[in-house]
Amino acid sequence: MTKRTSAKYKIDRRMGENIWGRPKSPVNRRDYGPGQHGQRRKGKLSDFGTQLRAKQKLKGYYGDMTEKMFRRIYAEAERVKGDTGENLIGLLERRLDAVVYRAKFVPTVFAARQFVNHGHVLVNGKRVNIPSYRVKEGDVVEVRDKSKQLAVVLEAVQLAERDVPDYIDADHSKMTATFVRTPGLSDVPYPVMMEPNLVVEFYAKN
Repeated sequence: MTKRTSAKYKIDRRMGENIWGRPKSPVNRRDYGPGQHGQRRKGKLSDFGTQLRAKQKLKGYYGDMTEKMFRRIYAEAERVKGDTGENLIGLLERRLDAVVYRAKFVPTVFAARQFVNHGHVLVNGKRVNIPSYRVKEGDVVEVRDKSKQLAVVLEAVQLAERDVPDYIDADHSKMTATFVRTPGLSDVPYPVMMEPNLVVEFYAKN
């Protein structure tokens, strides 16, 4: 098992939830934490614990994101007018790797980061290899011609376990996706409940 896959499953097991909705998640078989003490009865989480968990779950969902990177996005969400939690979700969903994942060009968030890094993606006809690149409304994201027949792409398009959300207009025959609008929390098809309001509380106190 690759380091990345094992890390992904470790997050699922630590959270006790299948946060990506993947059929192979170990949580589907057992919902306790990893390691020999995983089956101990869980104590009630404190407010801090609940907020920390909400932050770790949201941050973990978007792949190998560092705390520094996540905090920077949060700081930006705070500066923009409107609800900070909603702004945070909007900024996370505008990341190029998130759009590539949502458009079903790749099967996982982790694969999306690698796919962009390796130069398989164009934005408005220009190659972009920065996963954190921020897509704007109306931008067209597409898979390079040379990359359209890659096994990872063909596998992702066939995935029945998730649909393309309505804020992305994807055309799998051409392997293009238009970012229609910035979504709010209720628009994003998270397989588990995300609580950006608790993330806001966590950063407000820490």
